Amino acid sequence: MKIAFYAPLKSPDHPVPSGDRLMARLLLQALRLAGHTVHVASDLRSFHATPETVLPDLELVAWEEIARLSALYAEEGPPDLWFCYHPYYKAPDLIGPELCKQFSVPYVTAEASYSKRRNLGVWAEFQAMLLANVETAALNLCLTGRDLAGLQAVAPDANYARLPPFIDATAFLAREPVPQPGVLAVVAMMRPGDKLMSYTALAKALTLLPDLDWQLQVVGDGPCRGEVEGLFSQFAAGRVTFLGEQSPDGVAEVLSRASLYVWPGHGEAYGLAYLEAQAAGLPVVAEAVAGVPEVVTPEVTGVLTPPGDAPAFAEAIRTLLTDSARREAMAVAARQMVREQRSLAAASARLSAQLGDFVKEDARETRHV
Repeated sequence: MKIAFYAPLKSPDHPVPSGDRLMARLLLQALRLAGHTVHVASDLRSFHATPETVLPDLELVAWEEIARLSALYAEEGPPDLWFCYHPYYKAPDLIGPELCKQFSVPYVTAEASYSKRRNLGVWAEFQAMLLANVETAALNLCLTGRDLAGLQAVAPDANYARLPPFIDATAFLAREPVPQPGVLAVVAMMRPGDKLMSYTALAKALTLLPDLDWQLQVVGDGPCRGEVEGLFSQFAAGRVTFLGEQSPDGVAEVLSRASLYVWPGHGEAYGLAYLEAQAAGLPVVAEAVAGVPEVVTPEVTGVLTPPGDAPAFAEAIRTLLTDSARREAMAVAARQMVREQRSLAAASARLSAQLGDFVKEDARETRHV
């Protein structure tokens, strides 16, 4: 199929790295690997942090994009499918639904989410728009059980399918793990909010392990780097090493030499870094919060502790650093899980089958009408 791809929150070509940008790029890779021709239809970013910060000319710019793409499709032919990644109340799709209506093109969402608590001001309008799009979409791909439950509660008759989070695991699986005793690793941006809260929780837990010979390697950077470094300044020299931002190969190298991946995960939609760590053969220690259980299997590929329980988090680290047999069993299971279930190849095959099952027939019927 010829697929128009659009990510209203952040374009795959956006210069600032993030989990959203990475997932958008992975979806593009998965679609192309399956043989589809995919182009990024627009770089228009509709994101607004609060109900009051919507750009005053956003609607006008959106209609200009609709006009541009309408002219393009009239000349070159429309796509077979419009694929919208991560529409939600802060980042609505203001382009795709109108184009799909004009050209009788099936509409598909991936990682759409709905929250009744967010029906405030213009957010309520955008949620109503999202709900209408979900109800009429040919297919809504849900990456987490939380998103699926939230959508089904308000749009029970819409078409849904599960597409678990996945990664391109090539660089991680290509390296044979050589875990160094006591080495802990984390890969996370340093920014306000949930990330800084997770760094704070991690530092608190590590203070409870003064007797263990652990060393923490931190990959990441951001506006809160000074604050993060301050959190760990209480530890002796050599305990914590800040490696800054690394290339994908650099991340894979760091992870291949660690023994555990430790990240509380406050507010994580799911956390692709957890999958990268597991592909590198690292058991995970995290909190059972947000979407973390979507990517870590408790007591199989890692240990999930109660939210906000620093002693439990510390004890999980202690157990896995001192019980080599248990750590090794989890390491093997983690690597196998990603290879067989959460790799790019596995996701591409699953995604292509889902689109074939739900979209091609819909497209033929729509075009016929």
